[in-house]
Amino acid sequence: MKGKTIVLGVCGGIAAYKSAALCSKLTQAGAKVQVVMTESATKLVGPATFQALSHHVVRVDTFDELDPGVISHIDLADRADAVVVAPATANMLAKMAHGIADDMLSTILLATTAPVLAAPAMNVHMYGHPATQANLELLKERGVIFIEPGVGQLACGYVGKGRMEEPERIVEFIRAHFAALEAPKPLAGKKVLITAGGTVERLDPVRYFTNDSSGKMGFALAEAARDRGADVTLIAARVSEPIPSGVEVVHAESALELADAVLSRYAGADLVIKAAAVADYRPAETVPQKIKKTGDTLQVTLVKNPDILEELGKRKEQQFLIGFAAETERLEEHAMDKLLRKNCDLLVANDVSREAAGFGTETNIVTIFDKNGPALELPVLSKRETAERILQLAEERMSARYETADSPGGRA
Repeated sequence: MKGKTIVLGVCGGIAAYKSAALCSKLTQAGAKVQVVMTESATKLVGPATFQALSHHVVRVDTFDELDPGVISHIDLADRADAVVVAPATANMLAKMAHGIADDMLSTILLATTAPVLAAPAMNVHMYGHPATQANLELLKERGVIFIEPGVGQLACGYVGKGRMEEPERIVEFIRAHFAALEAPKPLAGKKVLITAGGTVERLDPVRYFTNDSSGKMGFALAEAARDRGADVTLIAARVSEPIPSGVEVVHAESALELADAVLSRYAGADLVIKAAAVADYRPAETVPQKIKKTGDTLQVTLVKNPDILEELGKRKEQQFLIGFAAETERLEEHAMDKLLRKNCDLLVANDVSREAAGFGTETNIVTIFDKNGPALELPVLSKRETAERILQLAEERMSARYETADSPGGRA
């Protein structure tokens, strides 16, 4: 972060005391930190504290112009390599979402074209309120990058989600952001289509069949592909994780909806990764009213869903196709059978009965297969690290394919 200009926006939440440590750590890391405080924030931590830690004048009032040669809020907005809002209160998130610029910080946020990173911090009920959640979703769609709050004891006495992430973690998050911006973009210009989550097959308005998929692995792949320069479309079924920012998101609840969403976008894709856990069967009939309890048993007839991956394999032309297989036994046998039957270029298989490899975990243990058998066996890694390794192998194989196609005698 040496030489980077970071505008640190401090809002009026009790977590503002953590922002002093964040300011110090960013300065120690070599960043030029320009602190902008809301008036409410100054009631909790004095501007003099941030001035001593950043070695720069702290801005509060939009009309307090220190240099007559520039307009301060425009100058800071233009010079910023990133704007970091920590803590980001519910009030500031609402301003950001609706374009309100009534103080120095909100005006900079409206004027800047730099990446905006926000670390929310507030009461658990304020965080969960539909208005706040709607603002978060809107801002994610616009590209704001969120550093998720933690779960724990809050200053108000509640226990829940709403604690601002620790300064050390925020610094690492910002460092990783800059590293990703400066890293090579091997997927630049490529269209990547990724599915994630578990499908929902409805029996009636209140009951459905589904599975344990959380969407974590698919989301990790979408984020990794985005950071590698790809134009990413994420088709999300039922998920339990925040939707990644910076990607196009299409929601598809059932297997039939997901099939329509994937097949309609398949022709233009360069790389397709089918990480969603799609139900093999669905109820033959979805009734419009809640089924009432009438006896000791209930018989439900299930019919087979279309095999999306198999259909993609049949239609495959220039696309590089990666499938997933969640197994509980005979991993290699089942993975190779699926890869060959469905004409995948690679198939990522894991034994979901193993600790650290199942649905909803933060880590995974996978083996990546090609038509010759296991191509890469990975140890226990975070799902983001696993995603990076999958994409790295895919990039190598795609590059080799293009080189073969372009060589004399290669396919046109």
